[in-house]
Amino acid sequence: MKKSISLTSLFNQFPFTVYPTIPDIPVTDLTADSRQVRTGSLFFAIRGDTFDGHRFIQDAVARGSAAVVGTEPGLELPVPYIWVSDSRQALPYLAAAFHDFPARKLTLVGVTGTDGKTTTTNLIYQILLAAGLKAGMVSTVNAVIGDQVLDTGFHVTTPESPDVQRYLAQMVAAGLTHVVLEATSHGLSQHRVDACEFDLAVVTNITHEHLDYHGSYEEYRSAKGRLFTMLNQTLEKPQGNPRTAILNYDDSSFVYLTGLTANFPQIRMISYGLSNQADVRGEPAPQDSTGLQFAAVSNEYRFLVRSDLTGLYNVSNCLAAIATTVNGLGIPFELAQRGIANLPGIPGRMERINLGQDFISIVDFAHTPNALRVSLEAVRQMTQGRVIAVFGSAGLRDRLKRRLMAEISSNLADITVLTAEDPRTEPLDLILEEMAEGAMSQDGVEGKTFWKIPDRGEALRFAVAQAQPGDVVIACGKGHEQSMCFGTTEYPWDDRLAMRAALAERLASPGPAMPKLPTS
Repeated sequence: MKKSISLTSLFNQFPFTVYPTIPDIPVTDLTADSRQVRTGSLFFAIRGDTFDGHRFIQDAVARGSAAVVGTEPGLELPVPYIWVSDSRQALPYLAAAFHDFPARKLTLVGVTGTDGKTTTTNLIYQILLAAGLKAGMVSTVNAVIGDQVLDTGFHVTTPESPDVQRYLAQMVAAGLTHVVLEATSHGLSQHRVDACEFDLAVVTNITHEHLDYHGSYEEYRSAKGRLFTMLNQTLEKPQGNPRTAILNYDDSSFVYLTGLTANFPQIRMISYGLSNQADVRGEPAPQDSTGLQFAAVSNEYRFLVRSDLTGLYNVSNCLAAIATTVNGLGIPFELAQRGIANLPGIPGRMERINLGQDFISIVDFAHTPNALRVSLEAVRQMTQGRVIAVFGSAGLRDRLKRRLMAEISSNLADITVLTAEDPRTEPLDLILEEMAEGAMSQDGVEGKTFWKIPDRGEALRFAVAQAQPGDVVIACGKGHEQSMCFGTTEYPWDDRLAMRAALAERLASPGPAMPKLPTS
């Protein structure tokens, strides 16, 4: 049966001013996409960077919209029109009200940062499960509600606010008590996670990324900081309200976020890191050939952590999860230990692809300068041979990182293969040329230390063909993603499938066909 709720009741706890008086009519759903409007929908006209939802009001009304929320004053429509100062900001609060404020019935952990968000989100989730808690997760990969796993979209970002609130409502209905939600800078700045009433906020790091959208590092950092100031807006909950900020002591964001949360004395701060000054810190332990091993130490405990994850940066991700669950939620450290060990790996995050070849093959999501640097440092520790890196840089995104990533690879990899990564409407050749300039600035020589191969499938074939016994081939930038954008079209693409195809071709063994792109 289709849900219906009074428009008046939707606005009962709305925190912003509205004009005029709200009529008492039924509403069956909420959407900002006029194509999704059905009879009884409440349509939100939102201004974006490249579109204005007000242009689609007539279409929404024709499709049966019961009422419209917008930011243009004085519009006369055949249905009720509600004028607000910011319709994008209004949407999450009304979506929460539509679902009877599900976040108030849950303990909610928000995770943000430039790199490591998905891994940290999964680690926290696994620890909650190990503790016997009924937990759910909304990441940029999927939403996990009990045994149900839902895809959250083509490219990695926080789902839109109506989807977030719907997921939370489904979790409440399923009897869950705890949720871990990954919050991107776009999701935070576009209010997609407003009204989530977070209990704990976690940051992995804040480094160079998305400056095309935010304009500057300071604005980008400020968007991330919203997650922490939102702790102050969380209402008291019957199950308790920790209001805790989990901060990375080793990251440059620590001082900024400490100052931000210090304005709200009710917010508790817990730091983690490799520094002796952190509240939760990691200390070296004897290593073996598989995964990570280190000691997690605080004033209250010391225990050994083992994980199938690789790379020093994943020590920080594990420490973030420990600080959140053990220190923040009071979960016994033995259960944190078990939860971390239970995580087998995350699709497209330092994922090994093995068809029996005599070298290591890895697919990773690293698509920022910092992520590429730590990934290449990690694979360097895996081999006495060469490191062969394949990656690109997205079109219509932060142009500065194109040079930066090529510079990093020139210094840390033996062979760099520059290729396509979602060029969108930008000329791919120009993107690759900008990257090549970065490589050459570090004494890279085209045809000797780096190559430009526009087609990503051919780039992987080339990299695999160069590999000698003991080398590492790592494809970065796409990870688990299932498409690549050329122009305005999404073409099916999976780096893991493509890597298997390239390996199968080299080994002359059965395997999948190489996916085709417009560059093929």
